[in-house]
Amino acid sequence: MAIGQKGAEFLLLSRLRDAESGDVNALFELGVTYSTGNGADVDLVEAHKWFNLAALGGCTRGQACRAEISVEMSAREIAEAQKAARAWLAITGRGARAAA
Repeated sequence: MAIGQKGAEFLLLSRLRDAESGDVNALFELGVTYSTGNGADVDLVEAHKWFNLAALGGCTRGQACRAEISVEMSAREIAEAQKAARAWLAITGRGARAAA
């Protein structure tokens, strides 16, 4: 059963709040959301960013998914995703360096 637009927005906002508090599962789920379009438009740059952040938190599924979608991305898109991950880390005070 598909969820409605309001339900999808609520889930996305809920995952974002959890991600901001350092929840690695929420980071991974955001990557899944943006890579599949289930709850948001498909955006591989955004998906790579979230998988990258999950991988930094030790999520092996995040590492695997990041590698999987990287095959479909240009070097410029990957660099953009890495820059976005570093910006998110800086904004949230999590200061770790974004992985490749």
